[in-house]
Amino acid sequence: MKQEIVFDGSHLELERIVALAGGAVPALGPEVFRARIDAGAALVEGLIAQGRRIYGVNTGYGDSVTVEVADEEVPLLPMHLTEYHGVGLGAHFSPEETRAILASRLASLSRGHSGVSFELLRRLAQLLEEDILPLIPEEGSVGASGDLTPLSYVSAALCGRREVLRKGVRMPAAEALAELGVQPYRLRPKEGLAMMNGTAVMTGLACLNFSRAERLSAVCTRVTSLAALALQGGTDHFRSELFALKPHPGQARAAARIHADIASSGMELKGARLQERYSIRCAPHVIGVLEDSLPWYRSFIETELNSSNDNPLFDPETGDVLHGGHFYGGHICHAMDSMKAACASLADLADRQIALLVDARYNQGLPPNLRGVEGPRGTSSHGLKALQITASACAAEALKGTLPASIFSRSTESHNQDKVSLGTIAARDCRRVLELSEQVAACALLAAGQALELRLRHGAVELKGPAAETLRWLRQRSPALAEDRALEPDLRRLAADFRSRSWDPYADAR
Repeated sequence: MKQEIVFDGSHLELERIVALAGGAVPALGPEVFRARIDAGAALVEGLIAQGRRIYGVNTGYGDSVTVEVADEEVPLLPMHLTEYHGVGLGAHFSPEETRAILASRLASLSRGHSGVSFELLRRLAQLLEEDILPLIPEEGSVGASGDLTPLSYVSAALCGRREVLRKGVRMPAAEALAELGVQPYRLRPKEGLAMMNGTAVMTGLACLNFSRAERLSAVCTRVTSLAALALQGGTDHFRSELFALKPHPGQARAAARIHADIASSGMELKGARLQERYSIRCAPHVIGVLEDSLPWYRSFIETELNSSNDNPLFDPETGDVLHGGHFYGGHICHAMDSMKAACASLADLADRQIALLVDARYNQGLPPNLRGVEGPRGTSSHGLKALQITASACAAEALKGTLPASIFSRSTESHNQDKVSLGTIAARDCRRVLELSEQVAACALLAAGQALELRLRHGAVELKGPAAETLRWLRQRSPALAEDRALEPDLRRLAADFRSRSWDPYADAR
């Protein structure tokens, strides 16, 4: 039975969106929730009947706010908004990302201030339940006035327009709805704007990015432990007494994990150097930046997730109409711009650790390039030489991708949208940096595992603790390197494991 996530206007943690992205299904709240949602739609209808002027309900959109829409045209306005925003470009979001986007929009509309009907929420939830996923182009949003263009593809799919994936099969939306026995939805006044004028795309992506960044931090921490063991480094650099003197909690947590991994390994370490090089000694300080930033990333993302972020908003209890700019994605943009820099720094750290491990000048007696064969045959073996080049290329590209998106704000839409967030671009950039960083982490884990096995090959000690568990897990996915072989399949497998969150090296400590 699939996990159910309840939408009733109460607080949702970002992990709920990640679960929905992975296949969980939504459940809408009880009758009192339905009544509260429908009260908002009734308020909108009442205000229209009174002749009240409301942006996007009986006026044009954006800079066309000065245009009063004829009464007979008001019912047609939501579909016009949906249609003319069908200008997205680029690749389509993945099924997982699309589900996160749908869930994020459902969360915002469930707050009860968007003036939509319960039936719209039910139809949106049905897309997730039945795995009918709008094909949403990635490019075309400036992040204010929300994610208009990409979210128009969700609105259109509800109305039987454009294309969807149904259980992995691409087809016209009308055909998918017909197979389900459902008539295309007819948007009510304000519902087109409520669907599109929000931050659901950037917020859904941010939830997924957060989960990946959290796992990347754990992976790079464990890789550091293995690299330190392979390089015969001791535990002094990671002592709690040292980190009590500079008490960033995430930094101290990373140091404590590395210290515990090394101390429980059962290896007798020589401590050849009084001080290890920075990529080992200062690893907690690098990892700690991301660890200590995760709480405020979560705060920004979950506040946005649990907000009413379209315009205008309505208070069914007082009858107030609130015109504003909650569609602005500045907080998500800032979190994503920061996250991608912190994650790229971890990729750079892992790349430097690989460089130490493969270089016979610095790896404390291990074979050059960590080649797996000895004697005359070893002279033709090149081990992980090319792997280190690939890791360096990916790290460089990750670092290149850290330029903040927010600094490229544009003036658009007749200078109505004259300061925009670019939050969706930042979230997409962050996703790419995470992908590259996961690839570097896969290279680093493979290199550290190879180095540690070579170190153990001539030792009498039996590896214990988390380091031994990690090595066993690694060998199920990538055999130790002996003769040179193509490692691409192994690296792709490891990166996919990180991305899918199927391996958590510190699960017991969470």
